[in-house]
Amino acid sequence: MQGTVIKSTGSACLVRLDNGKRLSCTVRGNFRIKGIQSTNPVAVGDIVTISKQKDDSAQVDEIAERTNYIIRKATKLSKRSHIIAANMDRVFLMVTLTNPKTHLLFIDRFLVTAEAYHIPAEILINKTDLCDSPALQDDLNTIIKIYEHAGYPCHSISVFNNKDVARAAALFKGKVSLVAGNSGVGKSSLINAMDPRFDIKTASISKKHQSGKHTTTFAEMYELANGGFIIDTPGLKSFATYDLEKEDLSHRFPEMRNLIGQCKFDNCQHISEPKCAVIQAVETGQIPTSRYENYLNIYQGDELERFSN
Repeated sequence: MQGTVIKSTGSACLVRLDNGKRLSCTVRGNFRIKGIQSTNPVAVGDIVTISKQKDDSAQVDEIAERTNYIIRKATKLSKRSHIIAANMDRVFLMVTLTNPKTHLLFIDRFLVTAEAYHIPAEILINKTDLCDSPALQDDLNTIIKIYEHAGYPCHSISVFNNKDVARAAALFKGKVSLVAGNSGVGKSSLINAMDPRFDIKTASISKKHQSGKHTTTFAEMYELANGGFIIDTPGLKSFATYDLEKEDLSHRFPEMRNLIGQCKFDNCQHISEPKCAVIQAVETGQIPTSRYENYLNIYQGDELERFSN
């Protein structure tokens, strides 16, 4: 039997069979010794082959080759990586400008990873109802300008006021999509608002730390009424890139990638080389300073365990 993993807790997973039925399965232990250096050898979105056992239980026997996946550096020292989800049509990064604030470095780390695995990415800007000051309105306009210039569609919404939720729901129709972001940005609330059949647990924001609480503990795939599948993920306090070659990093920034071949040196890394087209583009404002500074941050391997306001 074949199916798609819709929830995984490591040693066990829930599989949606091709006929639409769901089946709880265990994960064969030898997956962990096949060179899969991950905290979760079976991820949500994986296409798997399963078999029934004599005691009428079921287990995952094979994982089909993944078309793509979103991966990050694991927080556990014993492992190298953590696969958030696999086999997606696109990813949506949900961000907020306040309560909590999503930092541009977090956004760029995530987008770089999506680029590395050739997954189209878009940005959902939630809680626009809180952007009631001129400063926050400026921040909103700046984020849209930066990322739409780089080629990432931006969608402003307010789940709290149900503003543009129907328009956002249309983005997920007929696709397998992942929604990721910091804790508290409203990922689960969006899914609840888009499809009233769901009642995913949510929590309020900590007033002291202006951060969200982990209400989603494992990634899970939901089947929407409009025919799409959406993967809800646990909130991320940080996002450390994994297994990216420094020499290829500029290729993961579309605005830099467009200038490849225009630098004086073929192997230009856009750090301090003379007649670098990327540095010149930063100086003239063609490339936003924040994007370039975050490129340097990732290039130099300055991994942050936590983003603070």
